[in-house]
Amino acid sequence: MLADVAGQGSTLDERLGAETSTRMTDLDPRDRALVRSITTVALRRLGTIRAALARFLEKGLPKKAAAVEWTLITAAAQILFLDVPDHAAVDLAVHAIRRDPRTAAFGSLVNAVLRNVIRAREELLSPADPFIDTPAWLAARWRKTYGDEIASAIVRAHQLEPTLDLTVKQDAQAWAEKLGGFVLPTGSIRLLNHAPIADLPGYEEGAWWVQDGAASLPARLLRAEPGMRVADLCAAPGGKTAQLAHAGAQVIALDRSAERMKRVSANLERLKLQADLSIGDALSFEAPAFDAVLLDAPCTSTGTIRRHPDVAWTKRASDIASLAKLQAGMIDHAIDLLKPGGALVYCTCSLEPEEGELQISALLRRNPDVARVPITADELGVPNVCISPVGDLRTLPCHLYDEDARRSGFDGFFAARVMRLV
Repeated sequence: MLADVAGQGSTLDERLGAETSTRMTDLDPRDRALVRSITTVALRRLGTIRAALARFLEKGLPKKAAAVEWTLITAAAQILFLDVPDHAAVDLAVHAIRRDPRTAAFGSLVNAVLRNVIRAREELLSPADPFIDTPAWLAARWRKTYGDEIASAIVRAHQLEPTLDLTVKQDAQAWAEKLGGFVLPTGSIRLLNHAPIADLPGYEEGAWWVQDGAASLPARLLRAEPGMRVADLCAAPGGKTAQLAHAGAQVIALDRSAERMKRVSANLERLKLQADLSIGDALSFEAPAFDAVLLDAPCTSTGTIRRHPDVAWTKRASDIASLAKLQAGMIDHAIDLLKPGGALVYCTCSLEPEEGELQISALLRRNPDVARVPITADELGVPNVCISPVGDLRTLPCHLYDEDARRSGFDGFFAARVMRLV
């Protein structure tokens, strides 16, 4: 799976879901969870792990030994970052190498390298470069966009494993106490410990849904009310649809992926919420004019790296320009779907200004019939630092910092609210 993600561009969720090829269905639930933990931490700390291995592989590995590298990375991830006995990680790695005739000759090397990693563990876990786990092109972009200090804080936040955030229908404080979490200033609940989602109190009765605290903010900017007719474009996985439906709006949720919309349907059924679901392309979607539109546009998703570390290794700089062009077309079409006086909230889970701030600036330049409706910190419960001087929302992974890593962090999101004037 790691080879496919970091080498071939597959997403981790795709590989974890490809049960026939990964034999995930044959595993005990605890082992499936361990697979996810190993692959996630290996991708989150890939730079640190590769640097550690390189220290003990002075001559490197031959090209034909790619499988050896990924076995070493898998084992080193467990040794350095997971609560797995060192001997188990080493023994299983050596066994895997020796079982394959193509790599069997490297068994002694793998054993020696991993035992050196164990001996040097403390030193290896203290790299001087905060950007070691970030692809160079992303590090350079963030330093240019946000400055060295903030960019460094972003990548340090990416190194920490986040806990789950939940959006609740009502009585957040009471549910926080039941679930062993606490209420964020934005109103979401943040859990302090990991547990199977379906086993948590309130899951079966549909009292809440999983949604990062930052991801819950854009839908609130529409101020949905009973009777409002709202379009949720690019709706999957459905958290924003649920928010709008819970507020009483008449929601039409659209997404291109029929498979992802099955999840939206299942979640709404569990939550006992209603929305009209439609499969289609947001660029060609036609319907009677709406009171409000929410456009969570396709993007590079670089704001979600703390939860989805594979994003850092599957995206390329060239993706930004092509996605920005698509986003601009979607914004223009979303404006056309609005009644005069209707509001559009445009958002992306990207840290790249081409997919956020620059999109809205370009919209306002090319369309004089659109005006920005500034966002305030008070209406969302976010720190003032999350609101730009012109009134757009920009959350960063390093926001909501707390010395307790379980309490820290947000996904990186951009959101802007505009109105169609005529």
